[in-house]
Amino acid sequence: MIATGMELIDDAEMRSTARLLRTDADPTEVAARVAWSVLVEPGDGVAGALLQSLGAVEALRCAFGDMSLMPPGVAPPRALAEALDRWRPRASTRAVRDAMRSAHSVGARVLLPGDALWPDGLGDLDVHQPVLLWARGDADVLAAGTAAAIVGARAATGYGENVAAELSGDLASGGTLIVSGGAYGIDGAAHRAALGVGGATAAFLAGGVDRAYPIGHQQLFDRIRQSGVVLSEVPCGSAPTKWRFLARNRLIAAATLATVVVEAGWRSGTLNTAGHASSLARPLGAVPGPITSAASAGCHRLLREYDAVCITSARDVRELWGESDATVAPSATPDHDRTRLFDAMSTRSARETADIARRSGLSVERVRSLLGLVALDGLVAQRDDGWVRIE
Repeated sequence: MIATGMELIDDAEMRSTARLLRTDADPTEVAARVAWSVLVEPGDGVAGALLQSLGAVEALRCAFGDMSLMPPGVAPPRALAEALDRWRPRASTRAVRDAMRSAHSVGARVLLPGDALWPDGLGDLDVHQPVLLWARGDADVLAAGTAAAIVGARAATGYGENVAAELSGDLASGGTLIVSGGAYGIDGAAHRAALGVGGATAAFLAGGVDRAYPIGHQQLFDRIRQSGVVLSEVPCGSAPTKWRFLARNRLIAAATLATVVVEAGWRSGTLNTAGHASSLARPLGAVPGPITSAASAGCHRLLREYDAVCITSARDVRELWGESDATVAPSATPDHDRTRLFDAMSTRSARETADIARRSGLSVERVRSLLGLVALDGLVAQRDDGWVRIE
């Protein structure tokens, strides 16, 4: 049944559920924002213009009832008519109620624009900023003073994953929030490295926060929720479609101070995130790779055609937002971790990462992060069958 106007949120049970998602916000406002997240696809500019002009509650009244509330010039008549045609089939009180119930059942909460934890940079998206964010985990990590997007190819090489781990581990140990998309390859390496050094990380998903996608990262998402946060602008149960992946990328770029592309093919979807960063005037960095590597062709393209900054260390990343080494927080990484790593390695026999982790007593993620760091110093080398220590 298609609901109209305030029928979408004018329900005592709905407002009660809204309080479970946010105890410190007006439940009617929460319910209205949830309704809009059900009604629209990410980045809907017409909806964004309505919300900016009227607020979430009055925008519902206007769009599904009293059009006299519509301020002049908010949206061209044709664009508004097309938008209403998109929204009306989704105008279901049950769908809004189900979105709230599903979120509560998995322990999710909602973040609204203007909240203390709302990433300030999302405001730069103007009418295309999210209606709200669904969050699972420790949303307090969003209060970090600095946040960097580390993104790249799903089909990453060992080189790319090691560099992503090195950059992310170093940045996270200094207090930077590592933001990525939870995908295989570079994204996963970035998240794991941040967790491995006891740092904070946030994953923006293209589907609902109740769905692990890719499914092979279920355990990784579980770990992120323990000491970081999983975020999405679409309700629980929403499928991660191609369009939603592209729309999600704008959030990664907008919510961070800079975007670093570690590996990307010539036509990689990761370049979409880089494009958003550029359009938002965010600093853009790219990690160079072997000139023969197709996995780095997109990075070389960014360096050559899009004025990306060449990134070879975490220091380079910090410089993207004007932070010097003198202002970096002391590393939380104890020196004895490096000693344990070297003690577990051989100068003759190559050993795999998992074997080094077992011998050293360090986590696999921590070992990957350390290997990336010391490899730049020429103290270890990677071979086809593993890693060796250089005498």
